[in-house]
Amino acid sequence: MTSEPSRPGPLPRRRFLLAGVLAMAAAPLAAACTATSPPPPGPDPLEPLAARARADAALARAVADALGGAGQDLAQAANAVAAHRKAHAEAFDQEIRRARPGTGAATPPPASSDAPPPPPPPTAAAAKTALADALKAAEQEARALVPTAPRHRAGLLGSVTASCLSLREVLA
Repeated sequence: MTSEPSRPGPLPRRRFLLAGVLAMAAAPLAAACTATSPPPPGPDPLEPLAARARADAALARAVADALGGAGQDLAQAANAVAAHRKAHAEAFDQEIRRARPGTGAATPPPASSDAPPPPPPPTAAAAKTALADALKAAEQEARALVPTAPRHRAGLLGSVTASCLSLREVLA
């Protein structure tokens, strides 16, 4: 008697459904195990503007301190530039912290008496030119970011641009 190898019968419906459910459950798990985490975000485009604003404020304070009573009008204008650029740096830092909470980004460097202020230009005319050039560069950097920035940041950048332009007029 020859026996034929036994052939499995048709797959029962319950086993078929169970296999389908397991396959559907396993697919997302397999995808989750192979997914990579997104790369860390790059530096915020406002960080260089905040650093420039702090540097401009330090330069303006150094100019005002160096002039003292000799160039009263320029000293007052330099103090105004310092106050406004400090406010710009604080606004940029606040926006960076809002956009990336908990990253510690845009923490201003601690104010220490160890770091000497930048040396002011030797003459009042050179100081005026240095401040105007710094404001023009800040204005151009902020203006360049406006087209690619989200609306709320574009508003901030536009405000800083207008402020730098008006401060240049104050110096003129």
